[in-house]
Amino acid sequence: MSSKLRRVLIALGALGLIAAIAALLLTLNKLGSPAQVLDLILTEYGYLLYPTILVWTFVEGETVVLIAGIIASEGSYKINVELIALAAFCGSFAGDQLYYYIGRRYGTPLLNRWPTLGSKIDWAFQLVKTHPTLFILSFRFIYGVRNIAPFVIGIAGINRLRYLLLNAIAAVIWAHSFAWGGYFLGQVLEDWLGDHKWKILGSFIAIIAAVALYGYLNQKRRLRALQAKEQAEGVCLTQAPKVEE
Repeated sequence: MSSKLRRVLIALGALGLIAAIAALLLTLNKLGSPAQVLDLILTEYGYLLYPTILVWTFVEGETVVLIAGIIASEGSYKINVELIALAAFCGSFAGDQLYYYIGRRYGTPLLNRWPTLGSKIDWAFQLVKTHPTLFILSFRFIYGVRNIAPFVIGIAGINRLRYLLLNAIAAVIWAHSFAWGGYFLGQVLEDWLGDHKWKILGSFIAIIAAVALYGYLNQKRRLRALQAKEQAEGVCLTQAPKVEE
């Protein structure tokens, strides 16, 4: 595909996305204010919150779990905190198991293709080598680490059963910490801010979304720069350190 055609397709895709967002906003505006729309969704379709959390946590972290806990603290909707934690556990556990097996099966070839990437995550390999159990139990709680940690653990050769058990324990602790943490945070915010709680929460969600979008775009830019650098310098082999069982 030529670069010109690719730019045209990207532009058309962007226009289509803008049109879809505009149509959605117009539809929601006909239903009422944002608060009324949110109330309608949570009242009539609150059960969809659980599969949403499961899918979201399969890919990324704790923000959606925390927000769901805050919503549950309202008490006006049929949202169960333990079901939030269960959905978060299932999504997080399954996602990190997948990333582990990807690292175990395809990690070394990927590092061979992009050896500079290996040097950038060498610190993670060292932690897995020196403190494997602690690293597996704690990486979920460290911002920006979860995306690469299971991949690195798989490359390092941690035993499958050992990772399975430690990953399950860590996912249970993580899911309940953020689900109940959001619930109690929501109660505190209610006491402090009253009806203004939702305005502040909405602002917080908007900021998180903006930061996430910026991070995604920046990561894509850095990956393209890394690929260009590797192509310019030539590919050299990188061997990931293995952890002794």
